[in-house]
Amino acid sequence: MKPEIFQTNILAESIIETEPKIQNSHNERKIDWVNTLFLTLTPVAAIILSTIYFLNNGFEVSQILLAVVLYYVTGMSVTAGYHRLFSHRTYKANNFVKLMLLLFGAATFQNSALKWSADHRVHHNHVDDEKDPYNINKGFWYAHIGWIFFQEKALETKFPKDLTNDPLVMWQHRNYYWLCVAMGFIFPTVCGYFLGSALGGFALAGLARVVVVHHCTFFINSLCHIVGTRPYTDTNTARDSAIMAVLSYGEGYHNYHHFFPTDYRNGVKWYHFDPTKWLIRSLAFIGLTKDLKSVPERLINEARLQMSTKNKTAF
Repeated sequence: MKPEIFQTNILAESIIETEPKIQNSHNERKIDWVNTLFLTLTPVAAIILSTIYFLNNGFEVSQILLAVVLYYVTGMSVTAGYHRLFSHRTYKANNFVKLMLLLFGAATFQNSALKWSADHRVHHNHVDDEKDPYNINKGFWYAHIGWIFFQEKALETKFPKDLTNDPLVMWQHRNYYWLCVAMGFIFPTVCGYFLGSALGGFALAGLARVVVVHHCTFFINSLCHIVGTRPYTDTNTARDSAIMAVLSYGEGYHNYHHFFPTDYRNGVKWYHFDPTKWLIRSLAFIGLTKDLKSVPERLINEARLQMSTKNKTAF
């Protein structure tokens, strides 16, 4: 089945969805000890446990493959699900695909799709200013991970209706914590058991995989606003980088994404490394996703030309 791809004329930092309405914000912060301890202790635990296990048992090829598979499945559940589906509505997916994206997205321990997407919409509508949750102007470490260590005081959020009206999104949100543990730790442990070692599965495909996926995703908020070029717009810090695309499941073409946020692609050229785009399009061929939105080539070329002309004029 040939995927239906719709060309959209929405461009230039605009976003079709509403951001969450925030009330009673006093701009006061306090440390979120749950997030801080989890993000601090999981890397330590992963290094210690994986090292001890490796020195005593070694890792089987099957265990390594399990970790790699879950690295991509869980990471792209964030990029294809949390990001391009729920945050930007760049395509539509049937309930089975949505459920899988929500289940394996929970395995990354990056919050529910509802909260993640709400934060991300604020990021797009307020990129680089004080309301940006992961404002790169506050420094690399703040944008990368520091913002997660803090929580706003007396903050009430009304989440966007398109998300709260989705029964699967709300089911995951209500059951997020047990889904995290079940999919993030118990599932790889059980898989490891059938591959010869439950502890090996937990250490490599559970703990270590969570840590690696965390930082590969966090790179999108930090390095993707520092490393690379700005071929489409210089009105924000987002940058395009082929290297970052490899590290972030195709999200490295970030300057393009911030200028054309409603496109299901980040890498628009055939040779751009964007496995998230390939996943969405492949699912469309078998009828599991549809209404893939893409920006017309004419508008893409116009944006590049305007930016190129602007850069030449500056010199």
